Amino acid sequence: MKLVVDGRTGRVAGCHIVGPDAAELIQLIAIPVQMHATKSDFDAVMAVHPTAAEELVTMRQPTLQHGIEPAAA
Repeated sequence: MKLVVDGRTGRVAGCHIVGPDAAELIQLIAIPVQMHATKSDFDAVMAVHPTAAEELVTMRQPTLQHGIEPAAA
């Protein structure tokens, strides 16, 4: 699973899921993406446990960032 997040706004721009039941999980993510949810919105949601979907709201640390320039001093 991977959430694609805009580094400037925090908006979740998309999601990649590979594995069993990916089709069902990606439908779950379509609603908040269409509503312009932010990563903070995802973090504030209660995870359904135990499910694979809980990973979408428990991802806390970015693994890779592209094109984010530090703010000018």
